[in-house]
Amino acid sequence: MPNETPIDLAFAEMDAAQSDEAARLVYFERLADAELFLLLEEEAEGERIKPEVFETPAGQFLLVFDREERLSAFTGKPAPFVALSGRVIANLIQGQDIGLGVNLGVEGGENLITPDMLDWLLQTLEHAPEEAAELPVEVARPKALPDALLNALDRKLPTAAGLASKAFLAEVTYKSGRRGHLLAYLDAKLGAQEALAKATNEALVFSGIDAGELDVVFLRSDDPIAERLARVALVFDLPEPAVAPEPAAPKAPGTDPNSPPILR
Repeated sequence: MPNETPIDLAFAEMDAAQSDEAARLVYFERLADAELFLLLEEEAEGERIKPEVFETPAGQFLLVFDREERLSAFTGKPAPFVALSGRVIANLIQGQDIGLGVNLGVEGGENLITPDMLDWLLQTLEHAPEEAAELPVEVARPKALPDALLNALDRKLPTAAGLASKAFLAEVTYKSGRRGHLLAYLDAKLGAQEALAKATNEALVFSGIDAGELDVVFLRSDDPIAERLARVALVFDLPEPAVAPEPAAPKAPGTDPNSPPILR
């Protein structure tokens, strides 16, 4: 399929190995993080949107596409839409017995996601990291980390653009004697700690590793342990956020996480 998107690639992997739980997790992670174009019945009014609901023998579905031109090709004419993340769309229709039709009309990429699947996705996304307070006394280069976890971090950390400068992944031994792995974020922005901890937890969950653990800590560049970690850890550089053009265009519904769109 020409011009494949990350969702296309993840769907092909899942479709080729339908018993592979790891492939299914990667697909749904891509779907949750992606910007999707949701087909509307009419133009949005401020933060209020009215999605087009399609009745099928399998139930009711909203239609989303991961490229605007795919939506246009499906409708065959100009149609109203709104761009939202997959997780926002799933939350909007939670408990309404409505599924998602993803990339309908795209050969080898179209998929119907049932309400039960969306409920499972939202439950997975609601997993919260546990807080702990232990003091690392030894740090070392991480050994024998599963590729699934490293790949999950490679996928997830770019979504934290601008929230911290970088992240260090290291093996640690705590004062209590417990050993484990630590992901240390450097110079996290004010108010970003919760989002970074949640992103890390999602990477662990969507890696498919059973009973996996990954501790998270937030450090400043001048913390003594930061220098020690820099010498031995795997380093993930977080990308800089995209700079909005000037003058800034009006925000589309749902682009402000503190003001999600409202169904009407």
